[in-house]
Amino acid sequence: MIEKALSDADVELVTTLHGDEQVSFVVLMQPRGKQDELLRALDDVALGHLDQAVHEHDEHDGNGPSLAGESLEHSLRHLQRAGAEAVGEVVEQQPLVRLREVVEENRADEVLVLTSPHFVEEFFHRDWASRARHEVGVPVLKLFASDS
Repeated sequence: MIEKALSDADVELVTTLHGDEQVSFVVLMQPRGKQDELLRALDDVALGHLDQAVHEHDEHDGNGPSLAGESLEHSLRHLQRAGAEAVGEVVEQQPLVRLREVVEENRADEVLVLTSPHFVEEFFHRDWASRARHEVGVPVLKLFASDS
């Protein structure tokens, strides 16, 4: 599960986690919606990014799904270029339900949640990885996405 396009560093990280073993990915793109604006603004303040906190609401101009789709396609291309099998989808509604379905349909061995730090959500265990651990029935590994 990702929130933004994978960088080259992110792709290298996830494709090398299991050494030379062939891996495949089902990428679920969960764009952060309007309901998360306050939490993101608090995270920005905690990280000292005051300018981002002030402009947090400017990120969402109604083009979320197309931006999310472009980010997903970018990520899938990068994973495939790195030699991994990769398919994916944008998940707007009930992401944990869809994640559980994908794990069951694909008999997944583990779930990777690649995210930026979200201190407020993490403190209250409301981040995607914490919530997924109670839903999917396989190990959930939380990784922090590269800023590049």
